[in-house]
Amino acid sequence: ILQLGKRNRTTFSTHMNAHSSRSHALLTLTLTGTELTSGTKVTGKLNLVDLAGSERVWKSGAQGERLKEAQSINRSLLALGEVIQALRTKQAHVPFRNSRLTYLLQDSLGKGSKTVMMVQICPLEKNVGESICSLKFAQRVCKVELGPASRRVKAPDQREI
Repeated sequence: ILQLGKRNRTTFSTHMNAHSSRSHALLTLTLTGTELTSGTKVTGKLNLVDLAGSERVWKSGAQGERLKEAQSINRSLLALGEVIQALRTKQAHVPFRNSRLTYLLQDSLGKGSKTVMMVQICPLEKNVGESICSLKFAQRVCKVELGPASRRVKAPDQREI
C-alpha cells in the first residue's frame, strides 16, 4: 500500500528541492480488536501524515501547473495553521472545514486524541527563513492541549454499520 501511494504521489524538481513533493500524503490505519476479558470491541485509528513543504513561490521558481500546486499546498498549510491557532487559544469554533487537509485530520487534532508532530528543517543558510517558519509552527503546535485520549469501546452486541 505504501509503495502504491508513493508511486501515485507527484514530485517535481524546483529551485529549492530536487524531489519536491507536490501534495500531502495521508495513510489512515483503523485497528479493531476485542478485549479478552470482557469481549468488548475496541477500535483505534492511526493517521500517518507527510505534509508537503511550504516553499516560497519566488524562491522555488514555480510556474504554470507547479505554481498552482504550490499555491494549493500553501493554502492548506495556512488552514492547518489557523486550526492550530484556534485549538491553542481554545476558540469555540475550530475551522476544520476550511481545507480538505484539516477536515481529514480533524480526528487527530480534536479533543481526546494523541498527536505527535515531527518537523524537518534544512540546515542550509539559504533556507533559514523556511526553517524558522517551520520551527515557529512546531512551537505553536506544542502549546496545543488536546486533553486525555478517549477510549472508544463497543459492547459485544453492538455492530458497526
